[in-house]
Amino acid sequence: MTVDPAKTPHHHAHDGHDYHFCGGRCREKFMADPDKYLAPKVPEAPMPAGTIYTCPMHPEVRQEGPGACPKCGMALEPAMPSLEDDDGEVRAMARRLGLLAALTLPVFIVAMGPHLFGWMWPSPWDAVARWGEAVLATAVVLWGGAPFFARGWRSLVPWSPNMYTLIALGTGVAWLYSVVALLLPGLFPPAMRDMHGHVAVYFESAAVIVTLVTLGDFLELRARRQTGAALRGLLGLVPKTARRIHADGREEDIALDHLHVGDHVRVRPGEKVPVDGTVLDGESHVDEAMLTGEAVPVAKRAGDKLTGGTQNQHGALVLRVDHVGADTVLSRIVMMVAEAQRSRAPSQRVADTVAAWFVPAVVVAAAVAFAAWWLLGPQPVLAHALVAAVSVLIIACPCALGLATPMSIMVASGRGAQAGVLFRDAAAIETLQGIDTLVFDKTGTLTEGKPTLADVRTFGRQRAEVLAYAAAVERLSEHPLAAALVAAAEGEGIAIPRVSGFQAIVGRGVTGRVDGHDVAVGNGRLMDDERIDAAAGREVAEKWRAKGASAMYLAIDGRLAAAFSLADTLKPSTKPALEALHEAGVHLVMLTGDNAATAKAVASTLPIDDVHAGASPQDKASIVAQLREEGRKVAMAGDGVNDAPALAKADIGIGMGNGSDIAIESASVTLLKGDLAGIARARALSAATVKNIRQNLFFAFVYNAIGVPLAAGVLYPVLGLTLSPMVAALAMSLSSVSVVGNALRLRTTRL
Repeated sequence: MTVDPAKTPHHHAHDGHDYHFCGGRCREKFMADPDKYLAPKVPEAPMPAGTIYTCPMHPEVRQEGPGACPKCGMALEPAMPSLEDDDGEVRAMARRLGLLAALTLPVFIVAMGPHLFGWMWPSPWDAVARWGEAVLATAVVLWGGAPFFARGWRSLVPWSPNMYTLIALGTGVAWLYSVVALLLPGLFPPAMRDMHGHVAVYFESAAVIVTLVTLGDFLELRARRQTGAALRGLLGLVPKTARRIHADGREEDIALDHLHVGDHVRVRPGEKVPVDGTVLDGESHVDEAMLTGEAVPVAKRAGDKLTGGTQNQHGALVLRVDHVGADTVLSRIVMMVAEAQRSRAPSQRVADTVAAWFVPAVVVAAAVAFAAWWLLGPQPVLAHALVAAVSVLIIACPCALGLATPMSIMVASGRGAQAGVLFRDAAAIETLQGIDTLVFDKTGTLTEGKPTLADVRTFGRQRAEVLAYAAAVERLSEHPLAAALVAAAEGEGIAIPRVSGFQAIVGRGVTGRVDGHDVAVGNGRLMDDERIDAAAGREVAEKWRAKGASAMYLAIDGRLAAAFSLADTLKPSTKPALEALHEAGVHLVMLTGDNAATAKAVASTLPIDDVHAGASPQDKASIVAQLREEGRKVAMAGDGVNDAPALAKADIGIGMGNGSDIAIESASVTLLKGDLAGIARARALSAATVKNIRQNLFFAFVYNAIGVPLAAGVLYPVLGLTLSPMVAALAMSLSSVSVVGNALRLRTTRL
């Protein structure tokens, strides 16, 4: 809209520019969020070529590009969700449904008006009405029902009959019978004619069935789109543009797709971080609540890591781009959740087994109903038999049964992502609620994982010298205790020399060569392996451990040079989380590579049932395996490389989001915030999901157990009642919607 600045009274100055508006409301919206209207528009790109599509109910079905599932007939969806891939299909189906409703309503009025209001069409209008009904219904069935017929036919090729097989069979029989009755009434005996000599037709039933099934598909599709709201919310956290800094200092806003690893990006106060990167310049606080659930902003300065989607606060930052596209933390989270949503839960096998026999059994039931009405029913027997058979075919569609488990899994995965809990697959969601034993590491799991140097005892060397040598070899290690030594040396301004021949010995420590000297830093077992006399260090180490601190030794050229005391504090959430799990009946076991005195000092303040100290990675895996052999359902929580074997051995491996990539890859569940409180949340969500799945399966089984006999006409001998195919179609659609609606309740589960 063009606005004349001289005529409009609505003006606003922003960032050195004057803006003019046609109305006060427009001015207010601009003032509330100027960046929304001034940011460069990025065109929405279609799904790229080669995009993999998969079925929401059968994740093993994967293909390039959209299509229909050959097993259930449902529309395939992109394996990796996006912000824009949902609305088009919903809008298209809404338009289709509107047109079908417009065509079906006249058919229904023409056919049912005489029955509802007791009047008849006068001649020759009765013929016009019958032919008008036939033309409109044929358009509905052949055009509106074409996808159902196509999907039903495709289901017969691999012999995987599904809901569309029954719909196509039911509507096809009703429509074909009506066409024959209209065009060739002479083929039918006088007993099947009414007082006007007409053979009863069921065009309205076929049309209404197609329209109601389309309505059910539309409601189901819209509801399924709501299950992805959590993922779209995560994707929406990332801005569409970034402010790139060129080598000559020039800055420009560009689309994220044009960013590359190594680019420099400015994040201004109040902006969201566009991609994962490392701070090069500036200081600020960043709100990482979307990633960790922690409401307190985290201080960031040069060298710190930033995650795309987090919110910068008051300072300006310059970051170096480390990851883009699918490699960012947020993209990996979304992909992990999407894969979990489409994985198959163990309980789905029950539904699959039933569904494999269900459709053939329904066809047999429809044939039996037809035969019973044909042989025993009142006149006109063919009409009654046809109505009963079509009603059975329509009401028994196994859609609700097929959706019962996948819908709950999809919603639960999204709800977990919102709570900082990522499930690798559906089996993890279903299994977690049944665990009775939780095994966990100490450092980084119970504690902050950021120990600090508390004390140093030297043996014939200077403090600065031993810190320099220890930091030199530990700088290449990923262990939290190593980081503490490096931080202590840097904090005291000690120059850290270079190391050669570095070697990490899992569960013991590290070795290397510094300034021509052989250096070893680690625990007592490393000293034993290196045949170093550490008796003097062990004495002081025992005193430190009694207070809950960890001890490490430094040896230079085969002689003990120093002992270090490193203290780590418990996470604030550790004790309440363990108390809640203990009260829930979970057996708590701590596994740690630390000395027994240190482990017991930490465990003494917590409700821990068993403590295993001095455990190597192999020991941890063996203890987990032993617990499982005893019949326990074991979950293992850890964050380090040394925890990976035990995580893989457990029924459920729980990786801490702040831990190593190997630990996270080995886990079935990842806690983004990295504390045990997430386990309590995950277990509560798992229990709620399993309960929801059981409710859905109950609804689906009971619905069919009641619906099929009613459609077959079991109440007719007693009450004289039969079930119209139109009512059967409505009931079938509502059953699917009720299952999806029940699954959506998981979005509000309190964790």
